[in-house]
Amino acid sequence: MTGSLLIPTENDYLDAHAGVEQQQQYKHLWETELKNKRNPQGQLEFPWDFKVVQGFFKQSESSTDDAVFNYATDHMGRLKPWKEIIHDLTQLNQDAPDNVEYKLLFLARHGNGYHNQVVETYGLDRWNKELHKLGHIDGIEYAPDPQLTSLGMAQAEENHRLWQQELKLGAPIPAKFFVSPLQRSCNTLQITWHDLKPDTIVPYVDELIRETIGKNLCDKRSPKRVIEQRFPHFNTDGVVDEEDVAFGDERESMIDQSIRINKFLQNLFESDYDSKQGKVDEKLAERDAFIATYSHAGTIRCFINVLGHRNFTISTGGMIPIVVKGTRRT
Repeated sequence: MTGSLLIPTENDYLDAHAGVEQQQQYKHLWETELKNKRNPQGQLEFPWDFKVVQGFFKQSESSTDDAVFNYATDHMGRLKPWKEIIHDLTQLNQDAPDNVEYKLLFLARHGNGYHNQVVETYGLDRWNKELHKLGHIDGIEYAPDPQLTSLGMAQAEENHRLWQQELKLGAPIPAKFFVSPLQRSCNTLQITWHDLKPDTIVPYVDELIRETIGKNLCDKRSPKRVIEQRFPHFNTDGVVDEEDVAFGDERESMIDQSIRINKFLQNLFESDYDSKQGKVDEKLAERDAFIATYSHAGTIRCFINVLGHRNFTISTGGMIPIVVKGTRRT
């Protein structure tokens, strides 16, 4: 695939490696408080521990230079054929103890949006000073909840071709799709998977994986009714309030966003756990082993933080596959 539109930029690299102090603060909070926090009924609020499983994708290997790596020209970075990946993941789940489950997460970032174009055109300094709180400049409408640019659509179409190619080589179609309520993510998913996945697999709109909340007007979501009008074939149960009541003047910290992403992962793994039997449901674990999310740079950075994956640069419109081992504590 020549002339790829999914090449990481220097800004992507800096973004992916920022916030080291907050990463450490989150890890400290996890170990000292969250990990053993119990609800009034005495149950753990965060019962699942997560660990990255190496040996499947180049992105998880320390030898891979993430500043230049492009998954789109390298078979998604896989280290072995899809047949082996599927077999090995199935085997891991079959051999796992009752409280352990393995999943392959495809964490995708939306394509270029009009807010990205504004930052590129007018610079980060001006964005931080004034443009982040505005919605229009020189005829460009970029907030709230901006649309994809023609470049963003082309990036999603490149991903469509990549998935088309990899599906022919044996890649699995994810069993579940989760998407941020912001339309740039919803449209990226829609373009990427057009005619590739069965209509019976309905994407679930989940506010837990939206972009960092607050301050930047581009990250304010549309009302629920508008999301439903734009994406009538999506399940919007994960959008609770009609209006975006979470959005405010304060920017969410990486620590708080990481807690939010941890909650998403807790829900994801818990959905395959049979609490009556006190063990992972083997059939569900096998059925739901492959999961796709469509979100944002800040969101994926927090996934990486929570999972303990190495910091990794994701281009606009990019994606990272991560094999995750979940272990449930009681």
